[in-house]
Amino acid sequence: MNAKVGAGGGDRAREMEVFAAVAAHGSFSAAGRVLGLTPSAVSRTLDRIETRLGVRLLLRTTRVLTLTAEGQTYLGAARRILADLEEAEQAIADQGAPRGRLRVSASLAHGRQVVVPLLGEFVVRYPNILVDINLTDVVVDVAAGQADVAIRFGPLPDSPLTARRLGETGRSIVASPDYLTRRGTPRLPEDLLDHDCLNFNFRRQEPVWPFRRDGRDYALTVSGPVEANNGETLTQLAMAGVGVTRVGHFSVAEALARGELVPLLEAFNPGDREPIHAVFVGGASMPARTRVFVDFLADRLR
Repeated sequence: MNAKVGAGGGDRAREMEVFAAVAAHGSFSAAGRVLGLTPSAVSRTLDRIETRLGVRLLLRTTRVLTLTAEGQTYLGAARRILADLEEAEQAIADQGAPRGRLRVSASLAHGRQVVVPLLGEFVVRYPNILVDINLTDVVVDVAAGQADVAIRFGPLPDSPLTARRLGETGRSIVASPDYLTRRGTPRLPEDLLDHDCLNFNFRRQEPVWPFRRDGRDYALTVSGPVEANNGETLTQLAMAGVGVTRVGHFSVAEALARGELVPLLEAFNPGDREPIHAVFVGGASMPARTRVFVDFLADRLR
C-alpha cells in the first residue's frame, strides 16, 4: 500500500499497516525502515490510533514494545483487513483470478493417496493460489479458522459450515499373504476371534467389525496387539504381517493391486459406505480460492 499517513484521522489502512509493522519488527525504527518512514512518524501514527480508540495498544519502554490485550485484538483485526484488502486489489488486477493461501486439511491416507496427487494439476490451473496442505487424522476446527477446507469422512454433525459431497468409500478386511500362511485364512467372520485384528484407536464404542450373513447384519468384537489413529498405519502393519485389519478401500487399493495384501471375507462384507465431504465456511464472503478448490475436488473425485 502506498497511501500516505496524513494529519488528523489519516488513512486507516495505512495506520493499520504501520501498527502491524511495529508489532512484527519490535521497534519504531525497524518498522520505519521497512515502510520508508521516520521513527517519529511511526510514533505519531501510533499515538493517533490510540487517541482515536481511547485505549493503550502498546506498552513502551526503552528496550521493548509489548502489545496490550487491546493491542493484540487490534493487531488481529488489522492483519485480516490488510489481507482482505490486498486480496481484493490483486483480484481486480488479475481480472478476478483466484489467489492467496488456501489451507487444506485431509486425513493421512486419503490425503496422501487421493488428494495430494491432484494438487499438481490444480496449481497449474491456478498458479496464484498457494496450497497449504496439512495431512492429519486430528479433526481441525474449520469454523475457528484452523483450515479453509477440510475433507471429512462419515456423517457430519450439525454446524454452521457448508458441506459439499465429494464421494463415498467402503471398507475391506485384508491381511498379508505371509500372515495368512502363518495363521491360516479365516473362512467365516467368527474365525477372526482367533486372529490378531488391528483396529483404530479413536472409536468411542467397542472395536466391532460389521458383517452380513443371509441378509442379516451383525457385528463381532475383535481385538489385537496394535491400535492406530489412521488407516495408512494399519495398512502398513498388515503388510508387515502383524495382523488383519479393516480399513477404507483407498488405503489398501495399491497394496491389493501389487499382491501385498489379500481381501478377506468379502462374501460377508455388509457394504457399509462412508460419505466423503469437503467442509468450509460458505456464504457470499467465501474466497474464490476456496470455491474453485472445492469445485475442482468435486469434479475430480466424482
